[in-house]
Amino acid sequence: MKNKNYFLFLAFAFMIVFSGISQSKLSAEEEMTFKAKVQKTAENTQSIISDFTQTKHLSVLDHNISSEGKLVFKAPNLVKWMYLKPYKNSAIFKDDQLLVTNEGKKDKIDLSSNKLFRSLNSLIVNSIKGDMFDASQFELAYFKYDDAYLVKFVPKDKRMQKFIAAFELKFSNPSAEVEEVRLIEPNDDYTLITFSNRKVNTRVAESDFDNK
Repeated sequence: MKNKNYFLFLAFAFMIVFSGISQSKLSAEEEMTFKAKVQKTAENTQSIISDFTQTKHLSVLDHNISSEGKLVFKAPNLVKWMYLKPYKNSAIFKDDQLLVTNEGKKDKIDLSSNKLFRSLNSLIVNSIKGDMFDASQFELAYFKYDDAYLVKFVPKDKRMQKFIAAFELKFSNPSAEVEEVRLIEPNDDYTLITFSNRKVNTRVAESDFDNK
């Protein structure tokens, strides 16, 4: 049960979303062009600092649960989620570990000993950069809008399917940066994270990822 709770915490840490508007599927040529653009953007991204708003939709509740915070990323694989409202909590991915501070209580989870957690950690890092088009792990579908692209991912791993039915990444056009992510659970509940005030390749210190 403890591992399941941590898995869900990891999954919630990773959301990004899309709101329904008309869409058209990319052609094979458009898909290749789009993926090349996203991968180039990812390769040139050394750091990201961004505000985010997270919305959790639960079918059993009348109202969504919202929180706000700040994301800090440093290549190749340092990630810090700081939740500032309504409560101050944090989750840091560092050296194959998840460092959690929850209402002042600190905990450390070893990700290297669990293949599923390790895969999800890699997924989080790559989704932040936008570089995650792995057809061996996901069924992929690509769509476009007037001002954005949307990629839908359905995991092939049956263990992951127990927690994640699908997720969607929305990319800006033309910069090909990740703007939103939606994580959809098997019961159709979902978590949405929308990024704002994004700053790329600004100075980020290693000490920013200490669990102080």
